[in-house]
Amino acid sequence: MHHDIMGQTAPEDIDMLTKIIEAYEHLGIVSTLDRHRGIVIIRGTEDTAAELEIILANLPFPFTMITG
Repeated sequence: MHHDIMGQTAPEDIDMLTKIIEAYEHLGIVSTLDRHRGIVIIRGTEDTAAELEIILANLPFPFTMITG
């Protein structure tokens, strides 16, 4: 089952966010929804959701999860 995390970061940090998530292999895939506002979605699974949330809470730049 899918577990998507939507969030916002500075537009200049989107590339680094993508690289960090990709470095963990198989945890999730980052897609940019609005590059001007820094809105992204990270597509993960129920099995990877907890680990993704830990990583996102400890990034070297601000990341705000958006709940909908």
